[in-house]
Amino acid sequence: MYVYRNITAKMIFSFAWKNLLFFLIYGTAVVFLYHFYQHKDVNISIPFSPISTIGIAVAFYLGFKNNQSYDRLWEARKIWGGIVNYSRTWGNQVMSYVTDRHVKENISEEEIRRIHHRLIYRHIAWINALRLQLRVPSSFSLSEMRRSNKKFYSGSPGGEDWTRDVASFLSCNSETDVIKEKVNTATQLIRMQGEDCKELLSLGLIEDFRHMHLMDSLEEFYNLQGKCERIKNTPLPRQYSFFSSVFVWIFILLLPFGLVGEFSTMGHDIIWLTIPCYVLIAWIFITMEVVGDSSEDPFENFINDVPMTALCRTIEIDLKDMLGEKNLPEKLKPVDGVLM
Repeated sequence: MYVYRNITAKMIFSFAWKNLLFFLIYGTAVVFLYHFYQHKDVNISIPFSPISTIGIAVAFYLGFKNNQSYDRLWEARKIWGGIVNYSRTWGNQVMSYVTDRHVKENISEEEIRRIHHRLIYRHIAWINALRLQLRVPSSFSLSEMRRSNKKFYSGSPGGEDWTRDVASFLSCNSETDVIKEKVNTATQLIRMQGEDCKELLSLGLIEDFRHMHLMDSLEEFYNLQGKCERIKNTPLPRQYSFFSSVFVWIFILLLPFGLVGEFSTMGHDIIWLTIPCYVLIAWIFITMEVVGDSSEDPFENFINDVPMTALCRTIEIDLKDMLGEKNLPEKLKPVDGVLM
């Protein structure tokens, strides 16, 4: 997610230069053709009224698409805000509920600390597993070419950080081996938390009431994960996404033929103003299209997507702090204004 107040001209140009170059060449070619055929008494211009009508229709269509894309992005961010809040709740419950108050057997404080550590670290593994799963490209993901400069995202989306970000937080190799064989890693990690809570209940480390609270938190984690998967696996309806691009390009390709006729009425030499005006208008419309296009899938590790890596790091810091650890990782900082 881009977090600086202003977007730099360098970043804008890195995404826009190909389109700007095309608009410049195409607009110049249309003006030269008009100038060439004008001397042969052939008019290749198009009346501007129908073009302006198309432009208004396209603007409304883009507005609808961009609203829906923003709703998907904002909902995804709210879901991850819920993951942050409930993660803190989980850490607080583990630290407060799992005690030797009702224990049936003698158990040392060191063993209780190990249980706290296991439950909290497995939760950190869950948030990272969920993040990696959500970043696996789907059939409707933006292609790598559309991502522009690779420095704006870290590595290949997917499970490239499994060993560091998931396996390192699991308590034993057997857990890692079991989880890696599962289709949905994040789902199985929550199930393992439930099994652990059942074992704690049988040992008397928690009673029924606290067990119910812990299971309620795990249920909420499943709900939040399911909401993320709904957004991830359900694309913005293709008829809106695809045809908005088609309509924008129809308008852009017709536009210079209308502009050149309008400028020609002001004088022969004025027709050259068609080129900068066309480039500006075409760039505005294509930018509106790209903004909506790049916002509709908020988990793709794109420059405008939900900063899940930073949120996972925030949760990790908070939970490790609850455990009393001193060597806490640093918060992630934006690179070139982008927080991943």
